[in-house]
Amino acid sequence: MLRVAVIGSGPSGVYTAQALVGQEAVPDVEVYVLDRLPCPYGLVRYGVAPDHEKIKSLQHNLRTVLEHPRVHFLGNVHVGADGLGPRELRRMFHAVVYCVGAATDRHLGIPGEELPGSHSATAFVSWYSAHPDAADGRFPLTARSAVVIGVGNVAVDVARILARGADELASTDVPQAALGALAESRVTDVWMVGRRGPSQAKFTTKELRELGALPGADVVVRPEELALDPAYGDPSGLPAVNRRNVEVLRGWAEGKGGAQDGAGGGLERRRRIRMRFFLRPVEVLGDVESGVRGVRFERTVPDGTGGVTGTGQYEDIAAQLVLRSVGYQGMPQAGLPFDAATGTVPHVEGRVLREGVPCPGEYVAGWIKRGPTGVIGTNRPCAKQTAAALLADADALAREPLPDDPLTALRRAGQAPVPWRGWLGIEAAEAALGRGLGRTTVKIAKWPELLAAAEDGGR
Repeated sequence: MLRVAVIGSGPSGVYTAQALVGQEAVPDVEVYVLDRLPCPYGLVRYGVAPDHEKIKSLQHNLRTVLEHPRVHFLGNVHVGADGLGPRELRRMFHAVVYCVGAATDRHLGIPGEELPGSHSATAFVSWYSAHPDAADGRFPLTARSAVVIGVGNVAVDVARILARGADELASTDVPQAALGALAESRVTDVWMVGRRGPSQAKFTTKELRELGALPGADVVVRPEELALDPAYGDPSGLPAVNRRNVEVLRGWAEGKGGAQDGAGGGLERRRRIRMRFFLRPVEVLGDVESGVRGVRFERTVPDGTGGVTGTGQYEDIAAQLVLRSVGYQGMPQAGLPFDAATGTVPHVEGRVLREGVPCPGEYVAGWIKRGPTGVIGTNRPCAKQTAAALLADADALAREPLPDDPLTALRRAGQAPVPWRGWLGIEAAEAALGRGLGRTTVKIAKWPELLAAAEDGGR
């Protein structure tokens, strides 16, 4: 029997487990999927917006893998600086696959970024997704104006949540405290700002169109900013997604479903999503006592090589809440080599490299392997490649003697694992919470309640 630990229960970890137990060349593979959180599914649970039910339904597919008889989920297991290191794990498992993602957001590196009221979009997403590390998040939703810096799908998500009525979110699993705060939100203007043009934005067309379909909200664009993009006049040479994005934005600029900036009518009584392009943030304005009061941007123009250059012209956008959404980056993993330039663990086809030499028994998959690129489905071929490398090493790895029971070994090492039945207890408690509130399933957001529910489920 080849015993493998997979660190992380998001898509990359679960797809790795699936690839390991789903092949026939090495039939006796047993996989233990370890996660720091007592709940599985990673970013599918804690990164997908609550109103994206179709994407969240991917949990059902991941669940099928975690219920495989040779796959064992163990939550609340800490790996890294505050837990088990590579040597300890290798004494319990023949091989370890690290699927830990890219857990930290990128910073802007501008003055004022750390002022009260300035946050990462990741923190905001974690808060409304009930991540237990973010349960006590405090966001100034008394703000009238919020600036989201970035034009990718995460930026669209947070802009949509800010502009969507709380009544529409009551039918989702958003935690009750976050729902209450969003219900009291006074935000009327949500600015989504990118430093480059519409043809280079990273959002998908489906996500973009959702903004224009929000009841009670209008999308506001500036035709003159769109026209700064060389590809705006003739987008036919763009990739399909970028071309469709430009077409949607053109429609809004022409008043087809959106609203031109400065338009009157009933807009004052509605929320506005104001999309801006060719503006680079240079400073978050405000002070420590009163918090954020706005963002200063420099106007940019295309430089002819796909980038932009500053013009020396500046514009201030008033705001009391700033959310940066400019990408993710990997963080060093205790005991593993790390390439700071790429934010990844050095590897060859998933085998970890130590001083340039492949290290059988240590593997990586997902963002910590390739960087924060691709969509959820991109993790599947990535996981298969890593699993193939591991299975090629199986004969030598399986010769190493191991303790009889990894669960007992983990407990002896000071861990308190939450098994699958504990997770089922959390599921049952969240369903009961929703019934008690007159809603559907409602996520539990705090560590003590999660662990108590897991303990009840494990009895």
